[in-house]
Amino acid sequence: MALFLAACASGPRVVPEAERPAPVTRPTPVAPRPIAPGLPQDVERHRIALLVPLSGPNAGVGRSLQNATQLAVLDTKSDVLRITTYDTAAPGGAAAAAQQAISDGNRLILGPLLAEEAREVAPIARRARVPVLSFSNDAGVAGNGTFILGYVPAQSIERVVNFAKRSGITDFAGLVPSGLYGERASTAFLRAVESAGGKVNALETYDGRPGSMTTAIAKIGRSPFDAILVAGSAEGAVTAAPLIRRTTSGKAARLLGTELWNTDSAIGGKAALNGAWFASVPDNYYRQYATKYRARFGTAPYRLSTLGYDAVLLTVRIARGWRPGDEFPAARLTEREGFAGLDGAFRFGRDGVAERALEVQEVRGGTTATVSPAPANFGAN
Repeated sequence: MALFLAACASGPRVVPEAERPAPVTRPTPVAPRPIAPGLPQDVERHRIALLVPLSGPNAGVGRSLQNATQLAVLDTKSDVLRITTYDTAAPGGAAAAAQQAISDGNRLILGPLLAEEAREVAPIARRARVPVLSFSNDAGVAGNGTFILGYVPAQSIERVVNFAKRSGITDFAGLVPSGLYGERASTAFLRAVESAGGKVNALETYDGRPGSMTTAIAKIGRSPFDAILVAGSAEGAVTAAPLIRRTTSGKAARLLGTELWNTDSAIGGKAALNGAWFASVPDNYYRQYATKYRARFGTAPYRLSTLGYDAVLLTVRIARGWRPGDEFPAARLTEREGFAGLDGAFRFGRDGVAERALEVQEVRGGTTATVSPAPANFGAN
């Protein structure tokens, strides 16, 4: 006990410095990163907006265009594009979709689908210096930063008229629907026939009223013609064909169609149109594309969906010299050598309209056959 008390009285043991625990330090507070509005910024890829209807009556076409852009990115193995889709049928329409797309930092807009939507989007995009590649076929909305990828009726009418004239046809007639499309088709038809050295002996319009088409065709039948342009849809041409055949001139006349006919995947099976000619973008690659599309998405594509695919091909090509974050180099869109895609060769004129290398097809025995191939390049025109 005495020894224990003596040991306690000697005081506490001094711990060497090497054995002392390290002092506890408090971590320096770090301010949280601010949350930025909109989509995460992707500084290594190009931000591209796709404006299409994902709801409403045109949702099917919009979805098909969206799928086509995805397929193009996969096929090109491109990792430099980031495509974000905006619904033009949502509240606020195409204008709201464009404003959101620009706010999110997109430098190029693919779409919208309709001409009236393109008119809404154009001034918004122009103020932000963002080019627009619209899928519309209305040349009236092109210019000032808006480019039209759609199949313009004037080009298909000129192509089929020239082919008919070279085939020996000189006397023409025309049946066109009322409205803006019909007005432009009529103007294009008259100019094309005059330029080719032929004559338009009759030109009538029709509307949706009962008997309107019958009356128009009866008036046309009073004049001689060897070929008649039936502008509008393939279904409208199917209705018109038997009425035309009942007229004296129409019995042996060649039916001519526009680019709208090729949007009908069943055009070849419409017996009433056997022997008819129409000008269209080439179908050489479309069937392969449609097979691949069906395998991936489980359904057939809309014919117009190739516009979305080709818009991506065009963008990938230009992206090789385009730094992410910079403005899209719109001047490269008007390069004279043009571009190539599923729908063949095309290039943009100074008016912003896509000029296309078209072929002429004939409806024949349940299918269509090419009777005048599209030129391989614009130098062959």
